[in-house]
Amino acid sequence: MPAVEKRTISLPSDQAAFIDAKVSAGDYASVSEVVRAGLRALKERDEAVEHWLREEVAARYDAMKTNPTSAIPAETAFAAIRARHAARGKARQ
Repeated sequence: MPAVEKRTISLPSDQAAFIDAKVSAGDYASVSEVVRAGLRALKERDEAVEHWLREEVAARYDAMKTNPTSAIPAETAFAAIRARHAARGKARQ
């Protein structure tokens, strides 16, 4: 493990209670372990978003620049989203 640096942080009551509950339940041995796990998860999420932007979004953008006729008009896309949302709402009832 790399050198450990101490930090002092302030948390809202609900987040502090969540950490305490994780330690009390035995999921983690200490508050520091909970925070480290949260930071690892945040780092993984940030890396996944960055990868998605670089690999998928950029590639699609480049494809659209190359062939703009393959684009779907925004109104068509939003209409499809609205219809899907409405169908999900009806399915939940």
